[in-house]
Amino acid sequence: QVQLVESGGGLVQAGGSLRLSCATSGRFFSTVVMGWFRQAPGKEREFVAAINWSGESTVYADSVKGRFTISRDNAKNTVYLQMSGLKPEDTAVYYCAADKTRLRSSINLATGSYDYWGQGTQVTVSS
Repeated sequence: QVQLVESGGGLVQAGGSLRLSCATSGRFFSTVVMGWFRQAPGKEREFVAAINWSGESTVYADSVKGRFTISRDNAKNTVYLQMSGLKPEDTAVYYCAADKTRLRSSINLATGSYDYWGQGTQVTVSS
């Protein structure tokens, strides 16, 4: 059974930084696209960033480009989201997700393209 467990969320002041981690189980991790999504109260879940299986290709939402960095360590089965220059509008529950298709050449942004999800970690940015 595939499990994704996020950690690293918390309360931070505007302009601060946080690093989220997502640890995964299963030997498939190193061959699949991983993504980060977020959901603010009363809003739909939205794409934040994704990284292909090798780590050579990344995609970011316009709202976080230049402030967030996604990375992965396949030896540790872990994907990270380094968040800097945080804004109050970044406040949300952050979820990591995995696309079960191995060695996919493209990165999808739609939530429906991801098959496995973590339980989420709260990020709160105060002004």
